[in-house]
Amino acid sequence: MAGRFTPRPRTAPGAVARTAPGAAPRTTPGARAGTRRWATPPGPYDLGLVLGPLRRGPGDPTFRALPDGTVRRTCRTPDGPCALRLTPYDGTVTAEAWGPGAGWQLERLPELLGGADDPDAFAPRHRLLAAAQRRRPGLRLCRTGLVMESLIPSVLEQKVTTVEAYRAWRLLVRKYGDPAPGPALDSGEQLYVVPDARTWALIPSWEWHRAGVDAKRSATILRAVRVARRLEEAAAMEPERAAARLELIPGIGPWTAAEVVQRSNGAPDAVTVGDLHLPGIVGHALAGDRDADDAAMLELLAPYEGQRHRATRLILLSGRTPPRRAPRMPVRNIAHL
Repeated sequence: MAGRFTPRPRTAPGAVARTAPGAAPRTTPGARAGTRRWATPPGPYDLGLVLGPLRRGPGDPTFRALPDGTVRRTCRTPDGPCALRLTPYDGTVTAEAWGPGAGWQLERLPELLGGADDPDAFAPRHRLLAAAQRRRPGLRLCRTGLVMESLIPSVLEQKVTTVEAYRAWRLLVRKYGDPAPGPALDSGEQLYVVPDARTWALIPSWEWHRAGVDAKRSATILRAVRVARRLEEAAAMEPERAAARLELIPGIGPWTAAEVVQRSNGAPDAVTVGDLHLPGIVGHALAGDRDADDAAMLELLAPYEGQRHRATRLILLSGRTPPRRAPRMPVRNIAHL
């Protein structure tokens, strides 16, 4: 993995020091400077495409993609909160981190940037997938090594529209999360770090209701945060074992588990089954069958076993989706009930 992200021999603008492969990142003096590390992903690389799945809507208080290609992200590591600024420049990604979790996050920077992923393992057998792969050569599957930060928003997205889920995520993180360490955005906007497990557990029932989260989803989150430490261990497991551990929690099924291990474990074969739209999208793209169910989708993806999640990512990136035949699912707001 380290060899795939070996530092470049020259110094990028503003660089203070460059870390050798496998070496601990050096610290830049000053609170605003944070701690820096550089990485050079191999071949074509698209930072926004790699980290895009970590964003939960355009107003996600833990993530911001800026017009110049810079990505700002926060996370709660085992060592504490961390804020990360990732800046691509001439094939190199500069990472600057703040907070107690900065060292933990920078040590795992290659995996976050897709260093554990092997895109060459995917061999397209359909012209649409081949075309999508040519158009998106910078796609890599990131691996955060963190479970709860993906699990909680995935539970919020169960059986509701993304508009509802994103709204709940914004409201809860801004109210109960910690302000991100380090500088604010140039616009003055403040990012936030997701609450810790104890804080999630102490959110009153009426606050879940105000955020539009029904009792079933909030109860699932409360069951999960009570065993957060054991669930975080799943990030170091093989994806199948990790998903199995997550599914031990009542309310977490294959759909939620797949959505989590795709991000926390960088699982290239974790297929999202039980989704309302994905089977029809895959069926339409690969076989002209917009009414495909999960079984039909899995049959179409069978030639890509081991890389089925990557195949679905490429299908979604191709833009080949069936035309809508019915009105959108209505957006509810249970806060007024």
